[in-house]
Amino acid sequence: MMDKRYFAHESSYVDDNVKIGSRTKIWHFSHIQSDSIIGDNCSIGQNVNIANKVKIGNNVKIQNNVSVYEGVELEDYVFCGPSMVFTNIKIPRSEFPQKGSEYYLKTLVKKSASIGANATIICGVTIGEYALIGSGAVVTKDVPPYSLVIGNPARVVGKVDKKGNVVKKI
Repeated sequence: MMDKRYFAHESSYVDDNVKIGSRTKIWHFSHIQSDSIIGDNCSIGQNVNIANKVKIGNNVKIQNNVSVYEGVELEDYVFCGPSMVFTNIKIPRSEFPQKGSEYYLKTLVKKSASIGANATIICGVTIGEYALIGSGAVVTKDVPPYSLVIGNPARVVGKVDKKGNVVKKI
């Protein structure tokens, strides 16, 4: 059901059977696919794809050129930096398609976590509350709450407070 309390740019596509909260903005060339749920006051940047059955909380910011695939859930206040990447299958093979919910590993990004530009989140992980993922990091395992992670593969190098300030280096 479409609720026009949100804004969708004329070049974006919003499929049938989606729920989009009030004050949410969907910008140029973005696509919101069926059965997805987007909360209130979100910003969906340019050229963003929200796949089928994705759940996005309130006050989420998704910057340009991000695809949020089926199997990914973003809780409230999550920030996804420009061109960061989610995956939903560990070993993709064109010859042996793995299409459908039963194949997708779940990824959960908890409240107020931030993911930097060009980071990659390998499917099947949980990113803890207020975690800060550095730009370009490749996250291959769970990230504890309030952790600062960088590198490839990503490793914990510090602790941050709710505002993202480093409070401890490891």
